[in-house]
Amino acid sequence: MKPSQQYISKCREIIDLIEQQYDQINQVADWFSETILAGRMVHLFGSGHSRIMVEEMWPRYGSFPGFNPIVELSLTFHNNVAGTNGQRQAMYLENVSGFAQHILRNFDLSEIDSALVISSGGTNIVPIEIAQGFKGAGMKVVGMVGVRHSEASESKHPENLKLTDTVDLILDNGVPPGDSMVQVDGLDTPVSPGSTVGGVALINAVKAEVADRLTKAGHPPIVLTASCLVGSERASHLFESAYDEHAHRISKLYQKIGKLKE
Repeated sequence: MKPSQQYISKCREIIDLIEQQYDQINQVADWFSETILAGRMVHLFGSGHSRIMVEEMWPRYGSFPGFNPIVELSLTFHNNVAGTNGQRQAMYLENVSGFAQHILRNFDLSEIDSALVISSGGTNIVPIEIAQGFKGAGMKVVGMVGVRHSEASESKHPENLKLTDTVDLILDNGVPPGDSMVQVDGLDTPVSPGSTVGGVALINAVKAEVADRLTKAGHPPIVLTASCLVGSERASHLFESAYDEHAHRISKLYQKIGKLKE
């Protein structure tokens, strides 16, 4: 089998595994919908390449307000690779204990909120402590991990915790240990990771279920929609309205900023 065929085949396996998680997807959609219908926000956090899944949820075409994307450039800006703002610094900062508290100190969190923390390995300190901070505020917290990848990996947390130990529910992105899925003849290390494929499929499955629940509850979401579908005038209106709703929702997170609950 050619390497490209290997990869596509492995991606099909990931989708098959995600199809076995409809119960989890529906539970997550219930929690997230309750938060949005209450006028609050679902907090999204991902460091490293998990940032991709945060931005997949909101804001992009086919998405809608109700989500608070928490993305730190110091943990997610990879373009320079080496030198200033390089990968070494980002990977180091992912495991600085206490950094998460400084991030969450910027928001007035509520037990009405809910959260999704994305970390394929689930072993770095900052995502784990972010999840602990959300839990400390009393909210339901979902973790998106690669279960087999996480089980094969060592935690960097001082108490040997993993993200799977700190959340209420786990969504499994389906990747094998190491994430990369293709073996190339003559190369002793695999290539082509699959966590983005699994993560994006999970994100959009949850998104679709949340949209369905909001609509059935009489509060259809304002969806960022391409002009080729609705015309340029309505597309512009939808974008402006969605951004305004986001601003109104997120303003509530700044009204009573205080320290994280113990």
